[in-house]
Amino acid sequence: MAEKKFNTLVNEIKACRICEAHLPLGPRPVFVARQEAKVLIVGQAPGRKVHETGIPFNDPSGDRLRDWMGVSRDTFYNSPKLGILPMGFCYPGTGKSGDLPPRPECAEHWREKLLAQMPGVELTLVIGQYAHNWHLKGNQEKNLTETVKAWKNYAPNVIPLPHPSPRNNIWLRKNPWFEEDVVPVIKRRVRGLL
Repeated sequence: MAEKKFNTLVNEIKACRICEAHLPLGPRPVFVARQEAKVLIVGQAPGRKVHETGIPFNDPSGDRLRDWMGVSRDTFYNSPKLGILPMGFCYPGTGKSGDLPPRPECAEHWREKLLAQMPGVELTLVIGQYAHNWHLKGNQEKNLTETVKAWKNYAPNVIPLPHPSPRNNIWLRKNPWFEEDVVPVIKRRVRGLL
């Protein structure tokens, strides 16, 4: 019964048209929901390339994220213990300085329902400001950098991350502690759960 309810929910999300009028390329929900997931990746929203392929993190951001996690591309996409739920399931379009924020309707309508069907999640990797705001529920620090620096306050079940986009190369150079201190912890936790 639980599997049928889960599959029905996933199919409803795949057919979602709630914010269709606001999406420049139309709706195409991109996510990976698995009831047996132990590790959950929470990003912002799919980019244009991900929208076109329908494969989450199918871009340079995904390459870096897989490196941070210490997993192969095959494991990332095929492990039944890994789920990928962005804050917005569809590509929101491009603004002046990159992609627009995820549409809020998506999280408001689907997030709680879907997470309730994934009770085994033991580690949530929370990527970027919008994901931090929702998953840390007001307990984040004054900005993204300070929140990521305070990762131990949320661990072991949640680890806030910067976005793995190449646009953040400057941030990574300015904050070498992230790849020196946090990434090894992520790799150990992911390896232990997958």
